[in-house]
Amino acid sequence: MAVDSVEQIKDSTGAPPVIKAKRPLYLDGPQSRSFELGFAWKVFRQILAGNRALYFVGPCITVFGSARFKENHPYYGVAREFGKRIAGIGFTVMTGGGPGIMEAANRGAFENEGKSVGCNIHLPMEQQPNKYMQKWITFDYFFLRKAMLLKYSYAFIVMPGGFGTLDEMFNTLTLIQTKSLTQFPVVLYGKMYYQPLVDMIEKMIVEGTIQKEDLNLLLITDDIDEAMNHINTYISSNYDLLKKRTSFWWLFERQFPSKRKV
Repeated sequence: MAVDSVEQIKDSTGAPPVIKAKRPLYLDGPQSRSFELGFAWKVFRQILAGNRALYFVGPCITVFGSARFKENHPYYGVAREFGKRIAGIGFTVMTGGGPGIMEAANRGAFENEGKSVGCNIHLPMEQQPNKYMQKWITFDYFFLRKAMLLKYSYAFIVMPGGFGTLDEMFNTLTLIQTKSLTQFPVVLYGKMYYQPLVDMIEKMIVEGTIQKEDLNLLLITDDIDEAMNHINTYISSNYDLLKKRTSFWWLFERQFPSKRKV
């Protein structure tokens, strides 16, 4: 787990600042008690900041995917359409707040008068907040970021991505499988991209490491309409979305901001 302070280093080429890699503490064993207490306090402060930032954003649908797809990539266009569709049914689009698929989903909502938010993360590369969000928060730790994404989301759409995308998807599926989390829709978009992964999941079923029913936790599709209908059907059957949070500001939370110009 990394705990050093984050520093931004200016690139002599004029490129965006690069965040210095943090000092890893895995395998170092226990630290001093004061260090561990300081770490716990830092985690608590970020949890509090996350709750303050996101408490009034409304019900969210989170879109995961690679930060590396550019605007001209077909998957960027799909994610942008998902953002538009999500905003169209009155939900807030939540992403990891970075470029690529995350930017595209935020952009789809932002450009169509929808709510667009992000849970960003400090990384040595790639992860600068995109400009299509009205509100975002940046975390130092992945486990806090994932906790906030889960806390405020009513569905997940998993677009093609890398290790981080798969980590978020499998972490969510594990929590649902073990009933640590109330089941909600998880959509895996991109049949051709994810076919080897689907083959591996089916192998797990054959080997008995997961149950056949576990595959039902995941809708695998290439159809935006099918994905949105799946989400709509599940949510309308299981959640009271009209319930609003109390307007009493226990933690001095701020109202959702007015839309900013790009």
